[in-house]
Amino acid sequence: MDSSSPQEQHAETRLVTSGRDTKLQKGFVNPPVFHGSTVLYPTAEDLHAHRGEFTYGRHGSPTTKAFQETLMALEGPQCAGVGIVPSGLSAISTTLLSVLKAGDHILVVDNIYRPSRNFCNGMLTRYGVETTYFDPMIGAGIDKLFKPNTRAVLVEAPGSQSFEMPDIRAIAEVAHGRGALVIDDNTWATPLYHRSLDQGVDISMQAATKYIGGHSDIMFGTISANAKAWPMIAEGIRLLGVCAGPDDVFLALRGLRTLSVRLAQHHRSGLEMARWLAARPEVARVLHPGLETDPGHAIWKRDFTGASGLFSIVLKPAPQQAVDTMLNTLKLFGMGFSWGGFESLAIPFDCDAYRTATKWEPGGPTLRLHIGLESTDDLKADLDRGFAALKAAM
Repeated sequence: MDSSSPQEQHAETRLVTSGRDTKLQKGFVNPPVFHGSTVLYPTAEDLHAHRGEFTYGRHGSPTTKAFQETLMALEGPQCAGVGIVPSGLSAISTTLLSVLKAGDHILVVDNIYRPSRNFCNGMLTRYGVETTYFDPMIGAGIDKLFKPNTRAVLVEAPGSQSFEMPDIRAIAEVAHGRGALVIDDNTWATPLYHRSLDQGVDISMQAATKYIGGHSDIMFGTISANAKAWPMIAEGIRLLGVCAGPDDVFLALRGLRTLSVRLAQHHRSGLEMARWLAARPEVARVLHPGLETDPGHAIWKRDFTGASGLFSIVLKPAPQQAVDTMLNTLKLFGMGFSWGGFESLAIPFDCDAYRTATKWEPGGPTLRLHIGLESTDDLKADLDRGFAALKAAM
């Protein structure tokens, strides 16, 4: 490997070195946070021609440029540009509004992030865009769902509650043969562990609130696109006027620098906890594509280089009151939405009310867990106490 070429360097190296110019930064390792809206032009001629690397605060600054260059280096050679938006949901809505128009049809995986479904059923419906949901495990069988006006396919691999693993390569081959774009919510693995643009995806989105930020202290979203899709994304961002605040951009860039070491720990701890839970008598099933017993394991092993700390478990049948008692007993697992930070989380969920293409029948209460950076011995002890409380309450 030629380490002199940035694209030939390991991802860990690119995360540390990309988007940095210490000469321009007066020797400082990190770029400054540029707070500003107005950018002054030196001459009237420059003003008339909009000549300048930066023209207005909403359109970017040296801080946003550093972040974009770093994420582009991580996404790989297929990435033609990175858009920055104020949240993960904003990444989804901005992407869909950028590529769809009235009269279009979109195919959406049935295990999609629920706010994505709400956006499709709400705003896209009002704008005259039809949505059809499909079984996450459909693979190349998605071909039969295409219509003459199908413009895009939206996937999430794996789904961030039920964790089915769509075959993105098979779906992309069909979609491209039909002239449709493929959009991927890549928040779970990040491009560090899943370079979806290399596997046929045209637009890869992330709720960078989660693993890129890594500290549960920002709201942030990213949209990465290939050469075919990037002009649409860039125009959509400009027309919609979306942008992220400079402090959040700086914190996201800081998070990127340590993403590889944090995600490696989430990977190790997550798999260790998943295997431990699979052996527990209270647990009927663990939903984690990194486990050899998972239906999506072969696709995960083929397309991913790692896993994050997020997965779900299906408990053996128990009353809700007993599950709530378990959750109330936990001390290290907090109850809260989002994930990707340093802390462990546990929340109950039920997909049944909003799945439409598939039936959600897990066979027992379901909990989504995020395994943080705590000691796994301590996390096991915490869950052990929780399981004891569960049994006592039944």
